[in-house]
Amino acid sequence: MTPQRSLLLSLILTALLPAQAQDAAALKAVAEKALATSPEVTARWNAYQAALEGWDAARAARGPRVDLRAEAGQERFQYDVAPSSRLNRTGTSLTLTQVLWDGLGTQREIERSSNERLSRYFELLDASENTALEAVRALIDVQRMRRLATLAADNVAEHRKALDKIETRVKAGVGRGVDQEQAQARLALAESNLVTERANLHDVMARYQRIVGEAPQRQVPPLAPLDARLPASAIEALQQAVSQSPAIRASVAALRAAEFSVKTRESLLQPRVEFRARTGRGHNFNSLEGRRGDSGAEVVLNWNLFDGGGDRARVRQQAALLSQASDLRDKACRDATQVAAIAYNDMNKLREQVALLQANTDAIERARQAYRQQFDIGQRSLLDLLNAENEAYTAQRALANAQFDRALAAARTHAAMGQLTQQLGLARRTQDDDANGWQAGDAAPARCPALPPNLDALL
Repeated sequence: MTPQRSLLLSLILTALLPAQAQDAAALKAVAEKALATSPEVTARWNAYQAALEGWDAARAARGPRVDLRAEAGQERFQYDVAPSSRLNRTGTSLTLTQVLWDGLGTQREIERSSNERLSRYFELLDASENTALEAVRALIDVQRMRRLATLAADNVAEHRKALDKIETRVKAGVGRGVDQEQAQARLALAESNLVTERANLHDVMARYQRIVGEAPQRQVPPLAPLDARLPASAIEALQQAVSQSPAIRASVAALRAAEFSVKTRESLLQPRVEFRARTGRGHNFNSLEGRRGDSGAEVVLNWNLFDGGGDRARVRQQAALLSQASDLRDKACRDATQVAAIAYNDMNKLREQVALLQANTDAIERARQAYRQQFDIGQRSLLDLLNAENEAYTAQRALANAQFDRALAAARTHAAMGQLTQQLGLARRTQDDDANGWQAGDAAPARCPALPPNLDALL
């Protein structure tokens, strides 16, 4: 791990005291590693640092400016009635400039850069949430494909047992050759399924390595859904997503920055008043022969009355960008509420499906055992036995997928509400002071659904 990435992780996230179940330890570990190695998180961190420096630069404009000037040169003078002359001069001067009035442009630029800083900060949090979710998804998918590959291998083993029984019967003269062909065909299909599952496992392991930065461990404890702190209803999930989603917060802060950009441009239409104080000394100072120095102070007013309409065009440009920021804010809200509504619905749906699929798998397993016993005593055909094996494999596969989908849906719900890293036992060590108690206020999304879709009303 590079020093920059180690510093990044230590600044953004630090492990809390163990408050999660041991089942979440593996998820927490991969999230930490992914956050420490993610180029996207690093890029967002650097963007936030740049915004911090921009904010400092904007605040610096409120103070006085001091310029030191040193010069040395030679001048030649030509006259109509006298011979030309040369003048060697040297000098140094110090000038202090303090802005007294600029149409509140400096203050508005400070407000703009402050909201831009907050927007970059929330984007950093959003990138952290998304990266943590992708790491959790990668681990869940690896566990899923390992389980499916194991089921496919077990299915191949059961078909081999069935084929061995048929071959024994055929050799003994009590079985039919067509049964042997049928068993061989089913075995080939089972082996093909195993090849497919192994290929899928390879792909998700490669994806895991891209996200986390290292290959998955050989042994990982069983994963449990992150059910703590889940909302009690879909409406509550949407409300928390709107109020807590870092993506929405970033878009609101960007909108406020755009509002102050308009005001900053408008300030250029007003006069600018500065106080200037200057002192200097030198030889032939200011091209005046024999002069050794001078000092002075003045108040200067500068008002650009016409620039071809450029300033007003820039005001209109920023107004258009403000409208764009408003649209992007509402889009971010719609995207976040859609993700939250789907993830929460998937979580509830899969909770019911897991129970039903478990009952289905248990019943099919009992039926398979009965079919095996009946086949051994000649009460069931080979086709019945092979169908029972395939049905059991399909049921086990569906149950495994539902269980892992259920765990992923819980993680997706937390991420949609901006609390996945906290749920994993990770907390932010540093916090932007202005982000504490931050509220959207009047800049809250205006075109965003407040209620989840009601399926019962459509059926």
